[in-house]
Amino acid sequence: MAPPNDSVGSIFSVRGGERLDKYFDLSDGKFSVKGVPLLTEVPANVSFSPFSSICQSSDAPLPLLQRVLGMSDKGGFLGFSKDEASDRLMNSLGRFNGRNFLSIFRFKTWWSTMWVGKSGSDLQMETQWVLLDVPEIRSYVIIIPIIEGSFRSALHPGSDGHAMIYAESGSTKAKASKFDAIAYVHASDNPYNLMKEAYASLRVHLNTFRLLEEKTPPNLVDKFGWCTWDAFYLTVEPVGIWHGVNEFAEGGVSPRFLIIDDGWQSINLDGENPNEDTKNLVLGGTQMTARLHRLDECEKFRKYRGGSMLGSNAPKFDPKKPKMLISKAIELEHAEKDRDKAIQSGATDLSEFEAKIQSFKQELNAMFGGEESSTAASSSSHGCGSCSCKPENYGMKAFTRDLRKKFNGLDDIYVWHALCGAWGGVRPGSTHLNAKIVPCKVSPGLDGTMTDLAVVKIVEGGIGLVHPDQAQDFYDSMHSYLAQAGITGVKVDVIHTLEYLSEEYGGRVELAKAYFKGLTSSLSKNFGGSGLIASMQQCNDFFFLGTNQISIGRVGDDFWFQDPNGDPMGVYWLQGVHMIHCAYNSMWMGQIIQPDWDMFQSDHQCAKFHAGSRAICGGPVYVSDSVGGHDFDLLKKLVHPDGTIPKCHHFALPTRDCLFKNPLFDQETILKIWNFNKYGGVIGAFNCQGAGWDPKEQRIKGYSECYKPMCGSVHVSDIEWDQKIEAAQMGEAEEYVVYFNQSAELLLTTSKSDPIQITIQPSSFELFSFVPVEKLGPAAVKFAPIGLTNMFNSGGTIQELEYIKAGAAAEKSVEIKVKGGGNFLAYSSGSPKKCLLNGVEVAFEWLASGKLNLNLPWVEEAGGISDVAFVF
Repeated sequence: MAPPNDSVGSIFSVRGGERLDKYFDLSDGKFSVKGVPLLTEVPANVSFSPFSSICQSSDAPLPLLQRVLGMSDKGGFLGFSKDEASDRLMNSLGRFNGRNFLSIFRFKTWWSTMWVGKSGSDLQMETQWVLLDVPEIRSYVIIIPIIEGSFRSALHPGSDGHAMIYAESGSTKAKASKFDAIAYVHASDNPYNLMKEAYASLRVHLNTFRLLEEKTPPNLVDKFGWCTWDAFYLTVEPVGIWHGVNEFAEGGVSPRFLIIDDGWQSINLDGENPNEDTKNLVLGGTQMTARLHRLDECEKFRKYRGGSMLGSNAPKFDPKKPKMLISKAIELEHAEKDRDKAIQSGATDLSEFEAKIQSFKQELNAMFGGEESSTAASSSSHGCGSCSCKPENYGMKAFTRDLRKKFNGLDDIYVWHALCGAWGGVRPGSTHLNAKIVPCKVSPGLDGTMTDLAVVKIVEGGIGLVHPDQAQDFYDSMHSYLAQAGITGVKVDVIHTLEYLSEEYGGRVELAKAYFKGLTSSLSKNFGGSGLIASMQQCNDFFFLGTNQISIGRVGDDFWFQDPNGDPMGVYWLQGVHMIHCAYNSMWMGQIIQPDWDMFQSDHQCAKFHAGSRAICGGPVYVSDSVGGHDFDLLKKLVHPDGTIPKCHHFALPTRDCLFKNPLFDQETILKIWNFNKYGGVIGAFNCQGAGWDPKEQRIKGYSECYKPMCGSVHVSDIEWDQKIEAAQMGEAEEYVVYFNQSAELLLTTSKSDPIQITIQPSSFELFSFVPVEKLGPAAVKFAPIGLTNMFNSGGTIQELEYIKAGAAAEKSVEIKVKGGGNFLAYSSGSPKKCLLNGVEVAFEWLASGKLNLNLPWVEEAGGISDVAFVF
């Protein structure tokens, strides 16, 4: 039960006489931390207020309140005032030069990434936070633009080193002239503690979101799944999905969750028959002006006949067809782009372009064909097709029922939808909801971001917005139908559309509050409170307003298997860019939601590169493989036969020596990320060099001169052992064994040892497991379990570990529970006397190098867990 709303005030009153602003000082145009100037030339209209003077009440749990209170002197709020009220206000916070910073900025409406620099002028538009290095006092300071009243804020670059704060409401009817707390400032000597403390303080202050520690992520975070997007795009349909899931099961990596992505909904375009689905959609982009005309599945799913895939006469599926359709659709898309370029260049005779376009459209339509699958029946044979009168043996419900009957381990089936329903919202007059077409108004703050097809299309068509008063009805109508049809969750996309639509609805903050309230209510009612993956949501509005219940979300841009702009090297450099997005975004997003590193394709040229990062990311592992396009040998390094994964116990974060570097194109930095397993730590080293943000061109592009081998080092101290209570003791070990997963090397190291020197090839990686060494028996044999070496996250396979002393001779044994099958490896400086596997003595291999090997079977009846014991 939440404490009374006056709990913060009552706690602060206990320390009312204590000075709480000792960390920061704003005077004489300087903003300082412990006497070190951070910002100079601070305008006179800028104010600073200690945390306790602004935050007076909260609904946060008492332990969280007490924790925040205990560090309240380390934080405070910046504000500013203007002479005239406006819906958009810009003000300098002061200037800084020559100070290293790490920041996160929006490079598209939906997506954020990291940026480093040394001056306020180096900041990018729409910066979500900036972390300043303050080596003078061995500390760090973060400035986080936040929400105040109906305004949200972001940092922008200014001239001559000034850092600007931009506050906007999103409606000319919502104006202000003064802010007391439009940005939060916090200091700490540990950058990871800093993130925890800062966002905990904001949670207490704003009362509009909850931290990840207060929520329970969905069960799929520990499992392997398949998303249909890259496999089918908009051509997704039941037969293809069925064959896809079956192919994984037959390949030995059964998905435990399925995401049916965009393409399952009932959508059509303005001007088309309002009661029929748009036909023959293939690529993302073609549907971005389409709107929902019903709240249930589209015709190709409605026509699914229950049991039709379970019998001996189940329809066949041609895995080549989606690829052929996608290939032809790409040709059509290129032809349309060529026409558009010709128009921009002033061409008047477009007949040749139009003829080519029409020819491709005809070819595409012919490829779809007009035949119906044997899984289908005409809509007239099973009622009107509405949500309320559809027979049980047809449609999505019948399909999910059949999937679960055939694939017993399929725990979760999610479906995709946009926050406003479809990309283009809801078609007015087509449902019981009050929807109207609202023109889109892009914030000036997004002028410095990357050109985006989705934004172009959304602005072109506007959004069919359901009135915010009906947001709860809207989501419940969709989700309650889906829940009774066997759907256990949703992937909600295109979340930041709302900021384009807020003029008539009190501004972006007020509109977002209404929609997220409705979404939260429906999530709690229909999907167990956690069945939602957030996507295209990487802006502070969402995190501060939408995450009261939502507990998992994407931390990277989409997986791009190639550069849509045609750079052939994009097949490679885009993958490193994706990892940088995920690693650095997790620093702040991971305080509020479980980071989701997104899907990839196991047969991609850089699939192994992706797989290495997913293995230690600490979140779910899922792919978007096409039917017939798998590398099962690779997948089996990530996934157990039962569809579970050896998952790390934290979320992966960049190591401290990467925080103020650019691992994308500085030609010197390897991305290193750290995480924990139950009995050891892990570092992943990835060569992501070769691409990145270009501020002048305002896009992410390749830097081919950077795509080369990189040298660096790894040390046990790169792991932030103190970030998890259970790991802190491991960080104090006298000695560690380090296992190189890719090169299969073992070595001993200590906290005082020299760093391990490494060279990583482009688009390549190495995973380092650091396991504390234990001394056993009268001979003081050094022992450390590594885990299954056939899995990327070897240490994640160890479930339990116990060192047992027995007998007067001080004989010792090690008992280990290991999940998975394959080669178990431990380091042992001496040979064990014997080895027991599930209580039976078995042979093992011990080498003078210290490698102790044992082959483990996968025993289905035991859930894949083996009991291993070594006696010394």
